[in-house]
Amino acid sequence: MSRADDLAFAHRLADAAGEAIRPWFRARVEVETKGDASPVTVADRAAETAMRTLIAAERPGDGIIGEEFGVSNPGAARVWVLDPIDGTRSFIAGRPIFGTLIALLEENRPVLGIIDQPIGRDRWAGAEGRATTLNGAAITTRRCPALSMAFIASSGPQYFDAPQRARFEALSEASGQLVYGGDCYNYGLVAAGHIDLVVEANLKLHDFAALAPIVIGAGGSMTDWQGRPLTGESDGSVIALGDTSLLPEVSRRLRD
Repeated sequence: MSRADDLAFAHRLADAAGEAIRPWFRARVEVETKGDASPVTVADRAAETAMRTLIAAERPGDGIIGEEFGVSNPGAARVWVLDPIDGTRSFIAGRPIFGTLIALLEENRPVLGIIDQPIGRDRWAGAEGRATTLNGAAITTRRCPALSMAFIASSGPQYFDAPQRARFEALSEASGQLVYGGDCYNYGLVAAGHIDLVVEANLKLHDFAALAPIVIGAGGSMTDWQGRPLTGESDGSVIALGDTSLLPEVSRRLRD
C-alpha cells in the first residue's frame, strides 16, 4: 500500500468513528469507570468498533492497538493505534474539544496520524514525507524565538507526578502564557501555529502516536522529555514544539 492509500483509509476510519460518536454527544450517556479510573462511554466503544470493523475487512493483515479493546493481530508489521475519544471527560461534559486519534505504526514508529474533532468537523492529517493539513489545507507551526514568548499548554497538572509537576511548573513560569485543558486539540493548535509548546507525561501509546506525524509534518518536533523521537517504546513523556530551536532548552529544563 502507498502512503496515499494509507492516508485515504485513515480518513475513512475517522469518518466511521465520527458517525458513531455524533449521536451520543450531549445525550446524557451512562459513564463507566475503567480499572485505571478513566471514564468510558458507549460512544468510545462504538467508535472503536466501527474502526476495527473496517480494518478487519480491508486491512486484515494489519495489527490494532485500541484504547478500549486492546491488541489484535500481535506481531503484525503494520499496526493501527486507535483512541476513539481522546478527552472522554470533555465529551461527557459536552465540550467539543475531544478528538478521535488514529495512527499507523511501521517498525514501531508512528508514520501517519489523524486528529478528528467530529462535532466541529476539524480534521488534522499528517504523514511521513507529507505536509500536515487541517481540513485539507496545508498548515505550519509558528516561530517562537524565546521560551519567554511561548504559549504553553498541558491537559492538567494532575496528570504529572510530584517531581514532574515541579519541573513543569518551573518551565511554565519561564514561558509566556499557560493554559490547561484541551487534550489532543492542543497538538493540532501547535501544528496550526496557535500554541508554541505542549508538555505532558504518563501518556499511553494511543494518546500520542497519532500526534507526532501531525506536529512534525507542520514543521515542529515531538519528542520525549529527553529529546528522543517517539516510538512504541517511549515512556509517555511528551514535548511538542512548534519552533524546534527551543527543544534543547525545554528538554534540559524538564530533565534537570
